[in-house]
Amino acid sequence: MNLGTRSSSTETIHDPSQVLVVGKSPINRVVVSKIVERSGLRPISESPDMAARILRTLVPGAIVLDGGPDNKDCDGLMAGIETLRRASGRQNPPVILLSTKTGTPESLGLPSVVDVVVAKPITPERLQPVIDRLLRR
Repeated sequence: MNLGTRSSSTETIHDPSQVLVVGKSPINRVVVSKIVERSGLRPISESPDMAARILRTLVPGAIVLDGGPDNKDCDGLMAGIETLRRASGRQNPPVILLSTKTGTPESLGLPSVVDVVVAKPITPERLQPVIDRLLRR
């Protein structure tokens, strides 16, 4: 799906208070959404397919991707996220990947749109400081 194609009649909303939480597992999305709420932000929890539609009209403050067991569950969104970031002229929105592996985006061979990798299991102590730091930059 190409998120870079936006209709001129469609208005894009920039909302830094919203965080798009994307993943195939509804349970993981709920856990991450609760952590996002603890940071005083509003989560939007969606599957990868629905997230692609949302990103056509909304530029959230951040995006949290649950990579699944092989870090590839959200690969279909990467090109669209890259287009959003290029359009902003900087690295917005910031992207966090939840991964079963530890390391940096570069060491894990991830797309350049991923800013931070947070290793699973996801806990407030691991994820919340990352969200807070990325949204303050």
